[in-house]
Amino acid sequence: MQSKGNMGSWVAGIIAIFLVLICLFYLSFTFVGNHYESKAEQYAQEQAAKKGSDKDTYRLAKSEYLKNIANDKVWLGYTFNEVQKLGVGLGLDLKGGMNVTLQVSVPDILRSMANSEGNPYFERAIAATDSVAKATRSNDYVDLFITQYKALDPQGDLTVLFKDQVKRGDSEEAIRSALRQEVKDRVSSSTNVLRARIDQFGVVAPNIQELEKDGQILLELPGVKEHDRVRELLKSSANLEFYETMPLSEFQGALAEIDQAMRADSASTYRPLSSYFVQMGDPRYINVGIATETARDTINAILASPLAKSKLPSNLKLAWNVKPEIVEGNDSTGKKTASYYTLVALKTNNGKAALSGDVVTAASADFDNQQGGNYVNMTMRPEAGRQWARITAANLQKPVAIVLDDQVYSAPNINSVIEGGRSVITGNFTTDEAKDLANVLKSGKMAAKVDIISDTVIGPSLGQQAIEDGFMSFIIALVLLMIFMCCFYGVIPGLIANLGLVFNIFFTFGILASFQAVLTLSGIAGIVLALGMAVDANVLIFERAKEELRAGKNVRQAIADGYSNAFSAIFDSNLTSVITGVILLFFGTGPIKGFATTLIIGIVVSFFTAVYLTRLVFIIGAKAKPFQRLTFTTAISRKMFTNTKINFLGKRKMSFTAVGIVALVIIGSFFIRGLNQGIDFSGGRNYVVQFDHPVKTDVLRNQLAPLFDGAQVSVITIDDNTKVRISTNYKIDSEDPNIDDEVTQILYKGLKSDLGNMSLEDFSTTNENMGMMSSQKVGPTVANDMKTDAYIAVTLALLAMFFYILIRFHNIAFSVGALAAVAFTAFTIIGFYSLFWGVFPFAMEVDQSFIAAILTVIGYQINDTVVVFDRVRENVGLYPKQSFFDTINISINSTLGRTVMTSASTLLVLLCIFILGGDSIRSFTFAMIFGVIIGTLATMFVAAPVAYITDSRRNRTAVRKSAK
Repeated sequence: MQSKGNMGSWVAGIIAIFLVLICLFYLSFTFVGNHYESKAEQYAQEQAAKKGSDKDTYRLAKSEYLKNIANDKVWLGYTFNEVQKLGVGLGLDLKGGMNVTLQVSVPDILRSMANSEGNPYFERAIAATDSVAKATRSNDYVDLFITQYKALDPQGDLTVLFKDQVKRGDSEEAIRSALRQEVKDRVSSSTNVLRARIDQFGVVAPNIQELEKDGQILLELPGVKEHDRVRELLKSSANLEFYETMPLSEFQGALAEIDQAMRADSASTYRPLSSYFVQMGDPRYINVGIATETARDTINAILASPLAKSKLPSNLKLAWNVKPEIVEGNDSTGKKTASYYTLVALKTNNGKAALSGDVVTAASADFDNQQGGNYVNMTMRPEAGRQWARITAANLQKPVAIVLDDQVYSAPNINSVIEGGRSVITGNFTTDEAKDLANVLKSGKMAAKVDIISDTVIGPSLGQQAIEDGFMSFIIALVLLMIFMCCFYGVIPGLIANLGLVFNIFFTFGILASFQAVLTLSGIAGIVLALGMAVDANVLIFERAKEELRAGKNVRQAIADGYSNAFSAIFDSNLTSVITGVILLFFGTGPIKGFATTLIIGIVVSFFTAVYLTRLVFIIGAKAKPFQRLTFTTAISRKMFTNTKINFLGKRKMSFTAVGIVALVIIGSFFIRGLNQGIDFSGGRNYVVQFDHPVKTDVLRNQLAPLFDGAQVSVITIDDNTKVRISTNYKIDSEDPNIDDEVTQILYKGLKSDLGNMSLEDFSTTNENMGMMSSQKVGPTVANDMKTDAYIAVTLALLAMFFYILIRFHNIAFSVGALAAVAFTAFTIIGFYSLFWGVFPFAMEVDQSFIAAILTVIGYQINDTVVVFDRVRENVGLYPKQSFFDTINISINSTLGRTVMTSASTLLVLLCIFILGGDSIRSFTFAMIFGVIIGTLATMFVAAPVAYITDSRRNRTAVRKSAK
């Protein structure tokens, strides 16, 4: 057995050498990439100093430098672009940026595929499917649609409705499969369009992926600062259309008829449609009138009514100009006081534009030096160019409107036939707007309308603070762990364990680099926690070695047996943690995935370093005199937990009484106080706001609450009393694209008295050191998905632990005991958060991070329980005549040193993260700290007693059955 262990360690040494070389190779790209990033920043600072300290100058200079070296070979034959992709990137919470979840409209995709003209059931089926999809949270929209359509029209022929996608006579299953694939292909096409737009925008190392739910796309864009610009870039469907136009005189009478009919139909006083316009247009021209943004919504509602549609010409389409006309105010400041939008009359042909589709082959932004102003040059495909020539020929001396995503960009008067497929789009653009429009046109048309359903913005200042907090907690936790191991197990064993920790960190970062992973604050937390759990393996080995030394074995044999006898407990405890990590990986999103990834890698690496590499060091040094005098104790730990004889099972009635009291208190709290759900589960918006002086949360809440019209508003302090997080669910269900701006304006108005002379623009820019530092929006659909995933994840974790222990120990008593302890621990943590949210000075919210903490505690708790049950199993084999009661008590006492040491080392790490790791993971680490304490007690006072009672009852039942 010993020789096999030695051989395994030598093989591990050879593997470690190869791993070191591979990790050095991949980590080198990160260092090289950072080197050139630093050079770019230095160049940008020099340029900004020459031209004045201007932020735009700095940004453009840095972008220009990196763009110029993008294709230069800078390291081992790799270009700078390739080096950046192969390095470990910083995530949003460390670098700042945006995390956006988009929903491509599957109903719109089906509409574009279907031949539904004159079909009375199609739109009704779409509406019914939307309702069912929201209620059932189904990921398969196509399947639901077909079911709803068949319910409305049992004899309906889907092969006729979707004749371009399926063949006549295809089975229903074949139709479902074909439509699903078509939807998937079109969403993938939209993903590629988005990728092209983001690449042209210049985002470094973006993460763009399709999610499991139909039509959802996740984008992580580190370093992005122009957030509104990016949102507009992402939402544009790039549906470019060219319309003939209609003068107001052709339907002015219809507008008057609408007013008459509305007045007659309305029970209350009716305002004429014209009264919502600031000014009506000249009947000779195509402008219906101009209106404010608020009035625009009311006008849209009136014109979309069935009554209005029945009066207006069937070939009329009304659309607003994309950009408003800004009118300077007459007040003393001369500030912009009004934005007026123009409503334009377009003429359709059978409901369609004169020219539409994916017609553009090239587009570029340019500047008109003669007349001034930015514009976009575009070149059309040959067939589209010929059609454009025919349209311009038919509309000489008339305006033709250029419309993108149902918004009019320009409506130039056609003075001559335009041939060759070249044209321009004007529209009072800024330079960035012209560039973005050209980008959108070049990258192609989206498959359908796109909505932002979840949106998180983190400013770079907050990201820099997260870097400092994360790495500080990492370094201090590592140093304390190293000191801990030396203080309790001696200098040599401690240094060997610490060497394992150093290799653990190196291999973990190297593996992350090989995966081109992105490092996040939650990822750092996962690595730090994995370090704490790595110590558990060393503690198990060293505690076991101490037992072997007490049994009279020499040091060399004691070490060998310590490794051999601790192996099964280490393997089981690590595997249960990996199972938990895998569940988090599948059901978590964003930060939770980052945490799970690093945790899994860290645990696997720690198993390798602790079980094999550290053993190799002991083997190499075995003949040296210092190694032959090892005791694995120090003056501090020599007499700790030796020959303890606590009667844990004898105290089971007291334990169960305490458990019952805790349960009653928690149940009462659930009814009285409930749980404080984060926006992950309830939907809503979070804003982190920095002030330049201390503020009081209750005062801010009282200032904001009346402005949010009865919606929920909470304000909590973050880090210190100059920074707060404001949460609200105000109009979170609204589909109005301007709601985000409205909420920002309300926040600014409510906080203005504490913001000094800061303008709204400066307040809402997440690039400053004051004002809004970050924002997060989670729509109700995403919140419901997250909540359901959380329930599934916790249930799966509990079931996985139950069956794993059943398989490993072949005794259902152990499974029942472990499940009872884990359930009690999870229940107590949730109850504690119910009891004390609003009491502690940080967010005690039930959100994704909290569920991640619960799942991690479940894994940790099972580690603890498995170690005890593994010793029970061993002692049952060694002492078959001993009563099960005594065996369990002896097993708990003999592993007590390991239990306390592991808990202490883990708590040491968690306290570092809690104090130094920043607010974003403070609630998570607090739940972990409380969970480790409760979990440790639950192993001894819940798991063991329940396992004993279950086993005793099972044996009594078996005796009764045999007696019969």
